[in-house]
Amino acid sequence: MSGIRVGTDSTKLPGAMTHDAIWVIERVAELGLDGVFFRDILDLSRTLDPGELAEVAAAAHGRGLYLEAGAGKVNPFAMPEDPGMRGLGDGDWLTGMARKLEAAAGCGIREVWAATANYQFRLRGLRASDRFRTDVSWPEQLAATARVLTMLGPILRDLGLHLNLETHEEISSFEVVRLVEDAGPDAFGITFDSANVVIRGEDPVAAARRVAPYTRQTHLRDVMLVPNEHGIGRLIAPIGEGVIDWDGMLAALEAAPVQNYSIEGVFTGMREHPGAEMSLFIGDPEWRASHVDLTDEELAWARRHADAHADADAGREELLRATVTDAAATAFIVDSASSLRRLFSTRRPEPASAA
Repeated sequence: MSGIRVGTDSTKLPGAMTHDAIWVIERVAELGLDGVFFRDILDLSRTLDPGELAEVAAAAHGRGLYLEAGAGKVNPFAMPEDPGMRGLGDGDWLTGMARKLEAAAGCGIREVWAATANYQFRLRGLRASDRFRTDVSWPEQLAATARVLTMLGPILRDLGLHLNLETHEEISSFEVVRLVEDAGPDAFGITFDSANVVIRGEDPVAAARRVAPYTRQTHLRDVMLVPNEHGIGRLIAPIGEGVIDWDGMLAALEAAPVQNYSIEGVFTGMREHPGAEMSLFIGDPEWRASHVDLTDEELAWARRHADAHADADAGREELLRATVTDAAATAFIVDSASSLRRLFSTRRPEPASAA
């Protein structure tokens, strides 16, 4: 497992939202993990103070941990939901984003997360995803996002950063790849989320193969697929406890330019949290028409696993839907990391020590 490091996204680490970045780093080290992926550089310092950022970076590096961060959404139609970015730029979004990117570079972070849109967690239907907004079409959103990436490219190149677009709930892996290829892989990459691609009807191993050349960050978790009132429901599971073929997944990612593998956990304190179950509206013509790249053969992966869901799985399904305690959320991360390390150890054994 030489060179491979397994850590966690901070967002769903119990306690992270009520403590500062130093506490998160100490907690990650205490759990035996290799690093932390903060969703926003502002989580390191609300004012992007260079001294505070340097202190956080030193705390991570002093413990031998990797440190990654995010910059936010890059779809202009999602930006109004994050007014703080404009505030950071004295009214100008591009200036605010540039300040975040400069702050990341200043404390040694080179891989920076971004996403294209949002999921409205208070909703449960098709319109919960920004992909299916009716005030602006998804192709229009993608075109507007591409224009923003063109503006960000020179900033990223000057700073020596990659802005890594996530395979988020609303966007397909095909679309992320096109955005990165068009904007330039020297400045842009992909954050591969193994569970989100399933929402778009994709086989996660096939998706991993598509994104591997550009994957520089990860959000990894497993899934269970169940029939529901919309078609197919996706539930989040710890790595190795769902239906993803992890041997195939890791084989697909072997050639990817990524060494830090971050687990994304589950929120605490919520029962049937909409982020845990999202739906594939496979019987809805609008849903199917939106996925122009998706073949019926690949969609069959999700259908097959949902159809195979049997009464014997009912207990496991109930557990995945249950209220998540802090202990359970922590165990999700630690157990997933342990499973992932075990999988890596069978694929990439440590080289023999020199005599």
